[in-house]
Amino acid sequence: MSKRQYFGTDGIRGKVGHSVINPEFVTKLGWAAGKVLAGTGTNKVLIGKDTRISGYMLESALEAGLSAAGINIGLLGPMPTPAIAYLTKTFRSEAGIVISASHNPYYDNGIKFFSRTGHKLDDQIELAIEQQMLAPMTCVDSDKLGKASRINDAAGRYIEYCKGTFPSDLSLSGMKIVVDCAHGATYHIAPNVLSELGAKVIEIGTDPDGLNINHKVGATSLKATVQAVKKHGADLGFALDGDGDRIMMVDEKGNVVDGDQIIFIIARQALRSGKLNGGVVGTKMSNLGMEVALEQLGIPFERADVGDRYVMELLVKKGWCIGGENSGHVLNLNYASTGDGIVAGLQVLSAMLKANMSLSALNSGFSKFPQRLINVKFEDKGVDPLQSDAVKKVVKEAETAMGDNGRVLLRKSGTEPLIRVMVEAKTEQDSDLWAQNIADVVKKAD
Repeated sequence: MSKRQYFGTDGIRGKVGHSVINPEFVTKLGWAAGKVLAGTGTNKVLIGKDTRISGYMLESALEAGLSAAGINIGLLGPMPTPAIAYLTKTFRSEAGIVISASHNPYYDNGIKFFSRTGHKLDDQIELAIEQQMLAPMTCVDSDKLGKASRINDAAGRYIEYCKGTFPSDLSLSGMKIVVDCAHGATYHIAPNVLSELGAKVIEIGTDPDGLNINHKVGATSLKATVQAVKKHGADLGFALDGDGDRIMMVDEKGNVVDGDQIIFIIARQALRSGKLNGGVVGTKMSNLGMEVALEQLGIPFERADVGDRYVMELLVKKGWCIGGENSGHVLNLNYASTGDGIVAGLQVLSAMLKANMSLSALNSGFSKFPQRLINVKFEDKGVDPLQSDAVKKVVKEAETAMGDNGRVLLRKSGTEPLIRVMVEAKTEQDSDLWAQNIADVVKKAD
């Protein structure tokens, strides 16, 4: 298979106004996608976005390119990524396009596509779009130009879908829940879902201004959620990221419940209710403690490469349904075709109510191995730090010292100029020591 030039593991992403995230490129990307998708069925594509100020510009650019290719456009406005996947499927559209850079700061943005089935586009279609980008941009005749219309009830449709994944015989009445929407795409969705199911909702991160997305709030900055849970005496907290495809939670004591713990709770509940359908897929970053705890329950566990795309591929290959990443991407194919933070949170709430347990008690099923992650910035100067003899040497030293009680993982981020150094060990002292040692060597190797 040819190497993709623009598409990464999660679409196309970069700093606005630079590289490929600019009006000229995105207009042509819309046109190229339209040419590849034209004539394959409904000739309609949905566009949704998060709350970044650049979303207005990029939405217009995509709209122009798609229209020039003869594709009709349905504009969803600010909507979570999983909502766009769901609506693409229910509207029988040829594709859904998400304008978002997920958990990144406001000055970044990105474009990713969903197919008519609600899954990410196949590699072959992404390659076809990249190939089409090489051709001169043209325009269909005026009577064949695509039309654009706004889908005004998109938010309401998705709210009802989320509520439909929660057992009809259960209610959140009497529960107090903090909801942190990261000033992102779930700001008008998540609070309504939980309040309509009966919860008293304390909102934070629900006042987007185009520039504050993910700023000191949300799934990647949990301090605000922890403080709010403690201040209000809440039963728990939801912390979603900017586009709503990942979730981190906070229990009633103020302890963080990460993606691995959420996956474990959901998988254990699925096992108890006879809906597990196989095993669980994690990634190379998944905590060793989860693997051990699942094994004790007799639940098979497999590791995929980092990235929800690869988790999905392995789930499909194995015929399983539940998987995800410790960063909060949680997949449950019984309910959704992609990672969905709100739906995952509702599954945890369902497990709490069925067990009549607090989140902290429900989360006592496994002990996490101390894990230290250090992000090292690097400039691509044609030298791969991961191939450095010095880096290989220090990694080998760490692995020898920890033996079977630890793991080392080095990988390049698929979305940022970072090398992620992860060390997992039996003691926090060992994980901190070896992660810092390796990070220091990686910095010198760049």
